[in-house]
Amino acid sequence: MELNGRVVAVTGGTRGVGAGIARSFVEAGAEVVVCARRPPEVPLPKTRFAMLDVRDADAVRQFFAELPHLDVLVNNAGGAPYRLLADAGPERHLRVLELNLLAPLTVSLAAYEHLKRTRGSIVMIGSVSGGRPSPGAAAYGAAKAGLENLARSMAVEWAPDVRVNTLVVGMVRTEQSHLHYGDEEGIAAVSRTVPLGRLAEPSDVGAAAVFLASDAAAYISGASLLVHGGGERPAFLDAATVNKET
Repeated sequence: MELNGRVVAVTGGTRGVGAGIARSFVEAGAEVVVCARRPPEVPLPKTRFAMLDVRDADAVRQFFAELPHLDVLVNNAGGAPYRLLADAGPERHLRVLELNLLAPLTVSLAAYEHLKRTRGSIVMIGSVSGGRPSPGAAAYGAAKAGLENLARSMAVEWAPDVRVNTLVVGMVRTEQSHLHYGDEEGIAAVSRTVPLGRLAEPSDVGAAAVFLASDAAAYISGASLLVHGGGERPAFLDAATVNKET
């Protein structure tokens, strides 16, 4: 899955999952541009940083207009704070939808002509939150569900020139894991709920992104690849009394 010389843009690529994706593409031989509102606290070797707010449509269009070449776009920028629906007005939830759904559409449209010329690909970074109830992150889950559907439509409209796929990502251990899962004991407890027994590392997501962007996935488009360690153990299995030892 070598990508020698190919140019890859990763939005939100300065930390966490995005940084892991950027590193994976560098290791595959690609030239990587990471885009974010702020530069990385720890420089990412062999990458180029571009300051960009993906919610600013004019800035996004200008950035891609000035980019000489592009083979792969990874729409990774996103996220949301924990917020119950009734605890905020619609304006705050709209911001979450803007960042996680509208911004990837804006970026993809701006990158389209590049990718059409190079017969490139787009990798959307989705979430398991888009396929299940997401209390405390309802707007985020709705946006990620929409993103997955958007990718499927793009894959049809832009075929055969541009391949578009989604990584449906589960829980990932990053420098901000403590904000979601607590201390090391909390992270270990959450890890035990995953069939593979651990949270994903950013490099796990990066490896999957490299695969979808590579020639090994040349016939894969409109697909959703689950990167979640086996998913979630159904709650009823632990609640049921059948076959339990007494």
